[in-house]
Amino acid sequence: MAMKKVATSAINALANSGSPSVLTRQLHASPGSKKIVGVFYKGNEYYAKNPNFVGCVEGALGLRQWLESQGHRYIVTDDKEGPDCELEKHIPDMHVLISTPFHPAYVTAERIKKAKNLQLLLTAGIGSDHVDLKAAAEAGLTVAEITGSNVVSVAEDELMRILILVRNFLPGHHQVITGDWNVAGIAYRAYDLEGKTVGTIGAGRIGKLLLQRLKPFNCNLLYHDRVQMDPELEKEIGAKFEDDLDAMLPKCDIIVINMPLTEKTRGMFDKERIAKLKKGVLIVNNARGAIMDTQAVADACSSGHIAGYSGDVWNPQPAPKDHPWRYMPNQAMTPHISGTTIDGQLRYAAGVKDMLDRYFKGEEFPAQNYIVKAGELAPQYR
Repeated sequence: MAMKKVATSAINALANSGSPSVLTRQLHASPGSKKIVGVFYKGNEYYAKNPNFVGCVEGALGLRQWLESQGHRYIVTDDKEGPDCELEKHIPDMHVLISTPFHPAYVTAERIKKAKNLQLLLTAGIGSDHVDLKAAAEAGLTVAEITGSNVVSVAEDELMRILILVRNFLPGHHQVITGDWNVAGIAYRAYDLEGKTVGTIGAGRIGKLLLQRLKPFNCNLLYHDRVQMDPELEKEIGAKFEDDLDAMLPKCDIIVINMPLTEKTRGMFDKERIAKLKKGVLIVNNARGAIMDTQAVADACSSGHIAGYSGDVWNPQPAPKDHPWRYMPNQAMTPHISGTTIDGQLRYAAGVKDMLDRYFKGEEFPAQNYIVKAGELAPQYR
């Protein structure tokens, strides 16, 4: 029955798309054991400290017993780079690859060509730009993610970063560690959030949650998005839609990046656009590091044009030790952690299990979870 459903789905996709590659790859689905590979960060000694720490290699999203009891093979690793890495060994015969934005397995066109059995690429979390989506679409692969699984986690983190930058928190914390006490060295550039103009570029699930959380701070809230939100929700949140991004940006004391990485958004914040921002602007970016021109951000932080930059996304990831954002002034950067709280891990682990169960049964995924389906990219990635 599962095979029949998959075949029917593939034939329908072929009829709709006219692409023979879609049929070839989707009909590869067959009953029986599947090889599933998961790429996650290592938990090391921290894994034993929390039984709900499932997002690491050792936790394996809590899927091992369930998968192996059904006869599937489940390989989990953190080794994902280079021709001799562990992931590379399994590419030719794996059926499913699960990865996360926090320790992404970069799925290039070259890797897709080698993966003759590959049918499904699952992102445990949100954001599938680590996959060459065009190549995946051309190969007839399905790419999906666990939409909504960690939006609360990321929105809360963004609010925290805004407050850390506005209140000039980190220099004070460093004083405590180093045994100093210099109130003036903190207070001269510490402000209240109330009354500031905050603009989010992108008002999807995370952007909306952030705006809702900012409302009690009595800020002037602006947003730019390809789609204007429902007027009643807009009124409830108290946010104003800005159709022209370049007209919105100079108005903002604080800018938050909440859009996906696409060919259109890659390098969007270059030297020229940053120069047009208000001097002393604060920027929070938990979206993707490659939306920013790395050196342009570092230079603007050094000159003071950007008064503070915080985020957890880098280009590439993990960030090399000589990455300029590690050493630029007025930064509050961390590794990619905002969406991998324990609560977030439990949600995206449950979501992955549900998606795999649907995949084994030949059932459709929730529509909002598809990033590539039957050769077509989701609207936000087009």
